[in-house]
Amino acid sequence: MDFPIFDPRDSRCKQPFGAVPCAAEVTLTLRPLASEHFKSCTLIAYGEFANEHRTFPLEKIGNDVEHTIFSGSYTVFAEPELIWYSFRFERADGSVVYLGKNGYCNEGEAVCWQQTVYDDTHKTPDWFGRGVTYQIFPDRFYRTSIPDPAGMTGERVVHQRWNELMEYLPDENGIIHNRDFFGGNLAGIVEKLPYLESLGVTTLYLCPIFEADSNHRYNTGDYEKIDPMLGTEEDFKNLCDEAHKRGMRVMLDGVFNHTGNNSRYFNALGQYPTLGAAQSKDSPYYDWYHFHNWPNTYDSWWGIHTLPAVNESHSDYIDYIIENENSIIRRWLRAGADAWRLDVADELPDDFIRGIRTAMMQEKKDSFLLGEVWEDGSNKIAYSQRRKYLLGHETHGLMNYPFRVSAMDYLRGGDARWFMESMETIRENYPPEAFHSCMNMLGTHDNPRILTMLGTFPKEAPPTRTERAEYRMTDGEKFRGWRLLGIGAIVLYCFPGSPTIFYGDEAGMEGYEDPFNRGTFPWGEEDQLLQNHFSQLGRLRNERKSMQRGSLRWLLAEEHTLAFERKYEDEVTVAITNVGDEEVVVSVDWSGDLATDALTGQQFLAQNGKVTMQLDALDGVILI
Repeated sequence: MDFPIFDPRDSRCKQPFGAVPCAAEVTLTLRPLASEHFKSCTLIAYGEFANEHRTFPLEKIGNDVEHTIFSGSYTVFAEPELIWYSFRFERADGSVVYLGKNGYCNEGEAVCWQQTVYDDTHKTPDWFGRGVTYQIFPDRFYRTSIPDPAGMTGERVVHQRWNELMEYLPDENGIIHNRDFFGGNLAGIVEKLPYLESLGVTTLYLCPIFEADSNHRYNTGDYEKIDPMLGTEEDFKNLCDEAHKRGMRVMLDGVFNHTGNNSRYFNALGQYPTLGAAQSKDSPYYDWYHFHNWPNTYDSWWGIHTLPAVNESHSDYIDYIIENENSIIRRWLRAGADAWRLDVADELPDDFIRGIRTAMMQEKKDSFLLGEVWEDGSNKIAYSQRRKYLLGHETHGLMNYPFRVSAMDYLRGGDARWFMESMETIRENYPPEAFHSCMNMLGTHDNPRILTMLGTFPKEAPPTRTERAEYRMTDGEKFRGWRLLGIGAIVLYCFPGSPTIFYGDEAGMEGYEDPFNRGTFPWGEEDQLLQNHFSQLGRLRNERKSMQRGSLRWLLAEEHTLAFERKYEDEVTVAITNVGDEEVVVSVDWSGDLATDALTGQQFLAQNGKVTMQLDALDGVILI
């Protein structure tokens, strides 16, 4: 194998791999061609947060026939940092050339490499990344009775039949209110815990459960109250107790960037007894919001007037949500929650997120904080500010949308090398604990159903909302989607981070964008084969430490074929997938004499340290 001039992912060039703790020592080795006649090499490092440039000369330690070898170690910044680095070479004649990700270039043209420096003194709870997460949209999962909305906030309509089509057309003003409810409740989740246990679920991620007059409840009305259609605080405590008995933890959705306009804090509709910010400037909540022309115009989330944005830097709001002894963060942890997921984390100030983590650690030491970020969270810029989500003081982990995007591309015919490259970028940039604490997913409440996306591709979605509402996949589309989802699940469950199921994906639910992706769970009409596949994967994930916390090594990433190894101590698991329409012959490293596909029981003999198999089109195996 050729030795590159410099590749930070190659242990011969950089040690240790990827992100490092504060004040760690990093060793770099470069091997430019001897014909370049370089006499010296200097590392140029810029610490973005410290706004400080540093240079470190590397020692010329020798030559081989074709290369000059420069090597040396440097100590990274003592505080959490993003370092951007490149190299400067000088020749004996005084000429200078720079080396960056874009190769040799002139001064100022080098594309720098990233070195993440994080504080490792506060350890990340490892239970989340090891286990299986199940995302529940509470109104649509399971109901124990048909609720009566009388006396509840808003103008709620309840569907009498569980399998009815949700309301999806806008009103005469072009607004979709999301005020039709099916009545899924917390007691229903408790009743279905044995089912979730059969899937190997270890974390329940609940979309918002606090009082709100929409079925999605991202427009919070009262942070202190469970929505009465879902149940009571006692019902929530009971859910947590029953989940804990089965080894499951509960994650709540914290929507702290905005409230509903129909809330006890804003109270634009006057449905709460409290004096809201939209009712009087004397309201204790008035300063939580930023009005342009009180009370009619104000900052809101993405300009949606029903979602007035909150000033997260206001001391009263910080005290209410975070710091008070009975703050929202603390009281629901005491009630039984084990984790918080921060909705639209990009909209929350770093100090606010840091405060949440501090309060969580004080209240429940092994609680877990997850952030909703759609890009690489190590270098994300939001509102012109570089964010610090993963540097040791804010979130423990993030929703891994880069995984979803690259996995979707691969499953729909993209090159496996792009998936590998995308995930290697994340692995290199994230602290190891954060990488293993990602929430990996294929489907969420913000995207069309994964089965629909895989089965109908590349066909365009029907043009009208009514056509999309009524569309049902053909048998051929459903079969292809089924096979690709099965493959995607293999990658999902074998990859580092918590494999996450959006409720009903394992049952074969289909549908385009919101609200069509938020149908009711098809109890009694599930796709049993797909469910069995997810149950089998859940069992494997919970049984095999290599799948939970093992190292990652890529074995093959070429066109439609992907293979990677997870290893923990002496236990090895290898995932191999083929998303192409033709069978392929695959050969991978194997240290034993025999490999078994954990999904089918089929066995393969190893010869000369290799297992060779013929993998069918649209198929995958998990070798153990």
